[in-house]
Parts: sequence; C-alpha cells; structure tokens
Amino acid sequence: MNKTMRNLIVLVCCLIFTTARAQKDVETAEKIAEKALKESKNLTYEANEDLMQNDFIHAEGEYRKAISKSGANAVAPYNLGRAYYNRESYTEAFGRFKQAGEKAAEKPVKHKAFHNMGNVFMKNKEYAKAVEAYKQSLRNNPNDDETRYNLALAKELLKNEQDQQQNDENKDDKQDQDQKDNKEKNQDQNQEGDNEKDKEGDQDDKENKDQGDQGGEGKEKPEENKEGEGDEKKEQKKKPNEGNTEDQKKKPRPNQLSKQQIQNLLEAMQNEEKKVQEKMEAKKVKGAKIKNEKDW
Repeated sequence: MNKTMRNLIVLVCCLIFTTARAQKDVETAEKIAEKALKESKNLTYEANEDLMQNDFIHAEGEYRKAISKSGANAVAPYNLGRAYYNRESYTEAFGRFKQAGEKAAEKPVKHKAFHNMGNVFMKNKEYAKAVEAYKQSLRNNPNDDETRYNLALAKELLKNEQDQQQNDENKDDKQDQDQKDNKEKNQDQNQEGDNEKDKEGDQDDKENKDQGDQGGEGKEKPEENKEGEGDEKKEQKKKPNEGNTEDQKKKPRPNQLSKQQIQNLLEAMQNEEKKVQEKMEAKKVKGAKIKNEKDW
C-alpha cells in the first residue's frame, strides 16, 4: 500500500469519527432540550394550578422560570400574558403575547397570540395596529369567527376615528377661515367707519359754513323787514362813507388831540406854574412859621 492510499484511509476515518461525534453531540443537545422543555412544561403546569388558586404572585414566578428554562415553550409566555391581561396590565400582557407568537412553531398558538395582541391594541384604542394583529391571527386560523368579528369591529372603529379626525381638521380649518373673514370684515367696517367720519366731518364743515352764511343774511333781514327803520339805518350806514374826504382828514382820530386842545393845555400849565411862583414869593415875605409850645 503506497503512502497516498494510506493518507486517504486516515482522512476517511477522521471524517467518520468527526461525524459520529457531531451526531452524538446533536443527540445530546436534543436530549438536553427535551429535558429542559419537559421541565418548562411542568413549571407551566404548576403555574396554571397556582393561577387557578388565585395565587398570582407564585404563578408569575413559576411562569418566569418556565420561560427561562426553555425557549421552545410558547405556552408559558402566552399563559402569563393572559394572567397580565386579566389584571389589566396591558403593557406586560402585550410583551408576553408577542414573545409567544415569536416562539410558537404551531399555528394554533400563533393564532391565539396575535388575536390577544389585537385585543390589547383595542384596549389602548390603537385601532390601526389592532387591524394588522387580527389579520395576522387569521392567517394562522382563517376559520375563527371571533377573530373575524374583532377585525370587522376594529376596521369600523378605525374608520370612525379617521372620519372624526377629518371632521376636526375641517372644523379647525373653518374656524381659521371664519376668524380670517371676521378680521377682514372688522377691517372693512373700521375703514367704512373712518370714511363715514370723514364724510360727517365734511358735512359738518359744509353745514357750519352754510349756517355762517345764513347767519350773516339773518342779521340783515330783520332790518329789511322793519318799515322805515331799515331804510334809515341803511342811510345812516351810508352817510359816513358818503362824507367829504377832507373833513374826515381834519377830524381828529380817537386818542389824538387837536392843535387847539394842545395850545389850551400849554396855557393852563403856564398859568398853574405862575400861581405856584406867586405863592412861593408870598411865603418868603411872611417868614418862617413857628411851632407853638404846649404848657404842661
């Protein structure tokens, strides 16, 4: 046997040994997984019993152990999700239903998991997400009438929500438009008011002017209506204007003395001064006056 043949035989033996070892490892892993799954199911069973006895705290702990023991046990997270849902802990319930749907290999478990996920969305009024969850549930079990009914209800509620949102948007748009129209209307009214004020001011000015003209005419009319007096007053008003211009020049103006008046005033002042001088001369002649002393 040559060297090449001997090497080939050695290689084949190594491959056989390696394959056998790998197969054994797989079998061992499968046995371990089966054992873990069995233990997980037992824990799940115990948790179910605790839950039936209304011992939620102990049941929750057993479900958590079962989930950590085996990832293949989709029933444990699903049952724990139902326990949370019944206690209205919807956030925790949704997380467990989602976990069950991802782990489940069988369609019935997936169907129930997505169905309950849809129920959580309905509780939270997330109708669009609920519709998608129910659709996913029906893909795994198209014959479930309850899921089909929930899907129809979710679609109806979603439509009502969208219609309400559209109505609210239209209402907001209408309010914005009304506010804009009212603002423009107020601006127009203010402009009209300013124009009216300007017109009234012009009218008042016109009326005041007309009244002034009428007032001037009214002052003259009574004189014209009086018999005789009107003509006489007219004649009197005309006389000063009809006088001789030279006489008007000669006539002294108010607060202005004529030449004769000035001459008379100078003569009077001279006479008064003359009298004063005569009295002074007389006093010099008589002498100084002596005060009388009183006898005590």
